Amino acid sequence: MKLQKLDEKNAKIRYAFEKLKAEHPERLKDRLNLSFSTWVFGMEELEESIERLARFSVPFIEIGGNYGGPDEGYQTDSAAVRALLEKYNVRCSGICGFFSDSNSLATNNNFARQTAKDYIRNEVRFCKEIGGTYMLVVPGTVGRSEPYDTSDYARSVKTLRSVADAFVENGILCAIEPINSAEVPICSTVESVQQYIRDVNHPGVQHINGDVFHMLCGEEHIGEAILCAGDALVNLHIEDTNRMPLGNGMMDVDTIIMALYLLGYNKPGRFVTGEPLGPGRNSYAIMFGRHAAKDKDRLVADTLYFREREEELLNG
Repeated sequence: MKLQKLDEKNAKIRYAFEKLKAEHPERLKDRLNLSFSTWVFGMEELEESIERLARFSVPFIEIGGNYGGPDEGYQTDSAAVRALLEKYNVRCSGICGFFSDSNSLATNNNFARQTAKDYIRNEVRFCKEIGGTYMLVVPGTVGRSEPYDTSDYARSVKTLRSVADAFVENGILCAIEPINSAEVPICSTVESVQQYIRDVNHPGVQHINGDVFHMLCGEEHIGEAILCAGDALVNLHIEDTNRMPLGNGMMDVDTIIMALYLLGYNKPGRFVTGEPLGPGRNSYAIMFGRHAAKDKDRLVADTLYFREREEELLNG
């Protein structure tokens, strides 16, 4: 029986992975760097989040970019954040930037775009101070499916370019995230983000933050989208098809892992980050919730299914 198109694409990636495994086992020696985006834990002290990751042996943390001004956000005491990371032997992978109506790069509100510039400069500086690698940036407005007008894209490109020097000056990678079109009206695919990066045309804006849920919504095939992102991919958010932790839906975890190894993604400075937001379109709402400790523990524990499948593929 002829394979479905999906199965044909999966088989192509599996064949290439098995060939790599047989011919170059040394390239599979190092494991992928696992991180977790702790803003999904909601309203809790940062130490509680870091302790949880240490308890589940997750070596990296993606910290939510909660800068709100000189007196609001983690950046008010970066030394204290560094001390917590050192205390629990957890390292910062990067900063998850938040871009809503109040600080959108694409908005026609001049005051909000100025806030976006200030926000990026401060979060990039903070990222450097705590040893992070990247800052996630969204070209559009999260939670807004319709553009403000016909100039959203052009404003976003111009605004980001105007602050892009901050990434170069601080040695932090700007990772542009494609988000599905029901949540953000521009740049919903890897290909569209690659064009956005070309249009920004700045050495400080050269990388991509992928997300398998958004790829599920906007790409033809998740594995192919990962390979298409290529060496520009610096971080990949992982969750299942229902946006719950991996293993609780129908996500093809094996193909994702094989595609990453084919990229040579198992190297320093490249991360796979759990971000199980749960169902619903108002993704930012979760950061303001209060969730039971056992539920937050489960988010991390279930995400470790990624490690289980990784070992099966490499040693099974």
